[in-house]
Amino acid sequence: MRDTPRDDTAATTGLGPVIAALTAPGGEFELVDADVRGAAMRVYRRGPHTLAELWAATAAWPERTFTVHHGERRTYGEHRSLVADLACVLTGRFGLRPGDRVAIAMRNLPEWPVVFFAAQVAGLVVVPLNAWWSAPELAWAVADSGAGLVVADPERCAALCGGSGTGVPVVRVRGGGAPEPGPVTGWEDLGLRTDGPGDPVGVTAPGPDDDATILYTSGTTGRPKGAVGTHRNHVTNLLNVALQARATALDSGVGPPPGQQGTLLMYPMFHIAGINGLVGAVLGGAKLATLHRWDPAAARAVVRSERLTRSNGVPSTTAELLDGADPADLASLRTVGMGGAPVPPELVARIGRDLGAGAANGYGLTETTSAICANTGSEYRARPDSVGRPAPGARLRVAGPDGEALRDGEVGELWFRGPNVVRGYWNRPDADAEAFVDGWFRTGDLGHVTDGWVYVVDRLKDVVLRGGENVYSAQVEAAIHTVDGVLEVAVLGVPHPRLGEEVAALVRARPGAARDDDAVRAAVAARVGEFAAPAHVRWTDEPLPRTATGKVRKRELRSGFTAPA
Repeated sequence: MRDTPRDDTAATTGLGPVIAALTAPGGEFELVDADVRGAAMRVYRRGPHTLAELWAATAAWPERTFTVHHGERRTYGEHRSLVADLACVLTGRFGLRPGDRVAIAMRNLPEWPVVFFAAQVAGLVVVPLNAWWSAPELAWAVADSGAGLVVADPERCAALCGGSGTGVPVVRVRGGGAPEPGPVTGWEDLGLRTDGPGDPVGVTAPGPDDDATILYTSGTTGRPKGAVGTHRNHVTNLLNVALQARATALDSGVGPPPGQQGTLLMYPMFHIAGINGLVGAVLGGAKLATLHRWDPAAARAVVRSERLTRSNGVPSTTAELLDGADPADLASLRTVGMGGAPVPPELVARIGRDLGAGAANGYGLTETTSAICANTGSEYRARPDSVGRPAPGARLRVAGPDGEALRDGEVGELWFRGPNVVRGYWNRPDADAEAFVDGWFRTGDLGHVTDGWVYVVDRLKDVVLRGGENVYSAQVEAAIHTVDGVLEVAVLGVPHPRLGEEVAALVRARPGAARDDDAVRAAVAARVGEFAAPAHVRWTDEPLPRTATGKVRKRELRSGFTAPA
């Protein structure tokens, strides 16, 4: 019995030796011992050590394109000037001090990263608000976080300023006409420059363990909780991703193509994966392409015109990006990053077959600052059903009902600790007590470690308990994805008077595809077992209801199934 998997199979094959060399003393990603909030951890010696340091490093490439948004282009130099000016405005005109909160309520507009980095440079804490939230939900999060300022696009500005409003000052970006009632300032009235020296005068630089973000979880079972991420959390994840990419390149002997790299960011930036896509682009001086709203045709067009080399998004949007694409549309892509929901193994194979690109998958949550496990390159193609191995510096326990560490291959709850695990929840000691145990974060996900590789099988709350058998929905969904014509699937449990629960599947088919219930059941029986074959199969042409971060809202689907008496 043990905590972190140490099986030689994973450590001595594939990327294992490469990662070990890179993180060894003197290596490019050397790990050293450090005290992090009173706990001993392994952290990266190299920088950046804060998000402010990450921003400062962009002075090396002022002429490179940074953001591309529907034809609008901004260079790193212009971005640097805007960030420096806004940092001074936040601390001067609005009187914010280190530790104060700034909320961002907007779509993936070019102003989003300006506000994000200006706040980080000034030692402020960014509170990204879900752009899908209603006016009461937005107002609740502003009040819960104690934000001293909100920067919002016109839609979110109208929602926050309507009715009685929040009383919190709002900066409106891309507004037109008369301002909303209340304390609203136009972005254009802040006096920000794109040709300034890029030197934020009079701001206080943050430290690695200072708070950087409050990211609200999706809240599918109640009020969202604000996970408090530090600068160390964010840069640790950033360097974890960079290490994985470096190891993959060394192992394959194939480096990045010449010229500036570019990322299509399909995640919303209010989500942890969106923030990681943003800061990842900045670390390498890559261009970052965003869309006002998801449109597969527009996404393919920008990949082609900008010669983007990477895409980041949930599996469902990635599948839509590939569907109907001309081979030339996506020819520049070298890596397709996915996360936020289980990745069908068939989609991984399709990326390699149709694009000749490498797929990258990570496992993590808001509370682990995204990917605490990673699987890339040839290893991902060999094990497309695994989320990879834990990041260096992270520890994993597969825990039994009493928190005890389980053996290799046994399914239990995944617990993690390390420098990319958040320090806790904002003003929620009750939630802290439930989720954090002796420094371990309880993910609520079930999985196992086999031969050193981590496999996630289900959310703890989504396991279908059928007549004493545990049916893991992720395994069943992966099997159904192998059936021709399946685009999306959600597996859930519905009540049954004798068995307790039965397995049900809602399947979205591609247009014109056959809808064969028997094929669905046969695929599950062959890959998982007869006991897991869905008793109920429903087909739909409509996209499955999802949260803004790509997770299927299964509670909404259960009412559509009725188990037999």
